[in-house]
Amino acid sequence: MTAATTLAEQRVVLRNVSWEAYERLLRDHAEASSPRLFYDRGTLEIMSPSAKHEQLKDAVTMLIAVIAEEFGLNHRGFGSTTFRREDLARGFEPDACFYFANEPRVRGKEEIDLATDPPPDLVVEIDITRSSIDKMATFAALEVPEVWRYDGRRLQFFSLQGREYVEITESAALPGLTSKAVESFLAESERMGRLEWLKMLREWARARKGD
Repeated sequence: MTAATTLAEQRVVLRNVSWEAYERLLRDHAEASSPRLFYDRGTLEIMSPSAKHEQLKDAVTMLIAVIAEEFGLNHRGFGSTTFRREDLARGFEPDACFYFANEPRVRGKEEIDLATDPPPDLVVEIDITRSSIDKMATFAALEVPEVWRYDGRRLQFFSLQGREYVEITESAALPGLTSKAVESFLAESERMGRLEWLKMLREWARARKGD
């Protein structure tokens, strides 16, 4: 087993990790919000989020919840829930994730089993320093329809088309919401008071809904 460490992101990458070892780590950290584990066919990334990372995640989560509410869209957030499939030897814990179209299928569920349940309609990844693991390949293998990636400056939306992701400018999960708009909102979230920022989001969404 070999390891590589990226101190800026508090990431540790381990190679040649068995599925059984990955499952043991999940059980050992079942009640903990950190670290987050990402597994791809023997490669395991262990990530402990920084304060900046968590603030950005919190802002994105609130933004999605507010916009969805104002747009009249039922949604359900599953946070950093563990999603995995042993047959594909892949698993991940997103920074945030949401069900929209498939919300009725997971309503009331306490656990998600990708053998029978759908993956999240939207996954959010905050990558201030890019991971050495190809996370998009895992999201595609587990058939996540839409992924947002934010590096603290630039936000990108990706839509799964076939087996690969293509960049899009407008969210499919939240029609009418563009990556540029969210990027601007997240920049504003770092300088504005939270109540003022949430009010701005609601006013924008209501104006957009009336267009």
